[in-house]
Amino acid sequence: MDFKHENELENYQSNSSEMNNTNSEEVSLEKLKDESHSVNNVNSVDATFSVESSNNGRESENQEETSIPVEMAAPPYTVQTRSNYKPEPKIRKAKGFVSTIAAGVIGSVLTLAVLPHTNYMSNFNQSNQDTASTTTATTATNKTVQPVTAQPTSVSTNSVADTVEQLSKAIVGIVNYQQQQQQTTDIWGNSNSSDSNSNTSESVESGSGSGVIFQKNNNTAYIVTNNHVVEGASKLEISLYDGQKTTAEVVGTDALTDLAVLKIDAKYVTTTANFGDSSKLRPGDQVYAIGNPLGVDLSRTVTQGIVSATNRTISVSTSAGDWDTTVIQTDAAINPGNSGGALINTQGQVIGINSLKISETGVEGLGFAIPSNDFIPIVNQLIKNGKIDRPYLGVGLADLNQVPQMYLPQNVTAGVLVMNIDSNSAAAKAGFQAKDIIVSMNGTKIANSSELRKYLYTKVQIGDTIKFGVYRDGKQITLTAKITANSEG
Repeated sequence: MDFKHENELENYQSNSSEMNNTNSEEVSLEKLKDESHSVNNVNSVDATFSVESSNNGRESENQEETSIPVEMAAPPYTVQTRSNYKPEPKIRKAKGFVSTIAAGVIGSVLTLAVLPHTNYMSNFNQSNQDTASTTTATTATNKTVQPVTAQPTSVSTNSVADTVEQLSKAIVGIVNYQQQQQQTTDIWGNSNSSDSNSNTSESVESGSGSGVIFQKNNNTAYIVTNNHVVEGASKLEISLYDGQKTTAEVVGTDALTDLAVLKIDAKYVTTTANFGDSSKLRPGDQVYAIGNPLGVDLSRTVTQGIVSATNRTISVSTSAGDWDTTVIQTDAAINPGNSGGALINTQGQVIGINSLKISETGVEGLGFAIPSNDFIPIVNQLIKNGKIDRPYLGVGLADLNQVPQMYLPQNVTAGVLVMNIDSNSAAAKAGFQAKDIIVSMNGTKIANSSELRKYLYTKVQIGDTIKFGVYRDGKQITLTAKITANSEG
């Protein structure tokens, strides 16, 4: 199969149920309890209620529920006749109502008369000032650069369209411009090599991709994308959702994991994306890819699919060598220009960076994204250090299947050939030589260069001492190397 890098939420909308509770004028106490219990059960399933409360409202409500007027209380059981029936006088109720109104008016007048002579207002104003001061201090503290993390996944209450519309503002187009030499020729087609002005350099568009704005701090906004989208660029042009364009500066890149972080002026940014937890994904989960397929003319295109598989291992060739990368497989359409764009879940969280696809005749729906739980540590390191410090051996390698059999010992069928050595590296200090064949590391067999890198970058820490099984001139020897960082000599 031929793997190629591409320069590339059905939300569960909670329908709040509205329920009309009918009240019966005459109902037994037992029936009222049953109905109250039933209503509470229904409300707890799905409905969401907003309650505006006040002290007066509570007092009135409590009075209606607990206070039974004497006039309405049930009399002792007697046989009622015309002789003992006496109509209740209504004037008592009227007097009670007037007394209540009068008491309220008098209380309000007293409150307004006494309030200015107290320190209530000054305490109130001081409380507001303290709250505002605390809010300002908190805002200022939050402007420092913080490591990005995966946010908890929760059920979304927005529609897919609402979520996509909001998140699309955090998706950018990236155009890679590179310097190219232009050579002039005469009318006969001959180059004017003697003319110092015959060769000129100009910036030419060499590719495009996508990116995701994930953080905004003070005057800087950060974008994550693929390394192959920005590699070799002399200028990077960023196209934003509202049509504005600006240039980006590279914060750091990592070719092995195919990740890069850029920064732009924060004044262009209104929305940032949140990263989700990719470990929660399961095959069959709905996902959406957002990016700029075929360039910025089709910017922020959305495609829908499912997670086809998680934790796939794909062998890819990078500018830092071959690498087995862990990816999310999806059937959401990923096309040239989608690289570096977002793969999101139904909650609108970025759970992957679209990176590559299988492009062969008859092959459809095989796209791959770098999981968020894998790229988040890389992104944080790139922001902090501008690069990734990994264990460094300091050798150039070639797989044995790339070397003519005549140059290999007859008894060696698997391993990796040392082509060249960094003179200031751990390999040079350990005594490695060109044409050595590495067949094991600390007793673990090494079949090719990809396995060597995988062991070195996942099993070895900087400063560890490793024993290498090596074939030299047909004989097996052991070399010991103390591993350094790639930034050390």
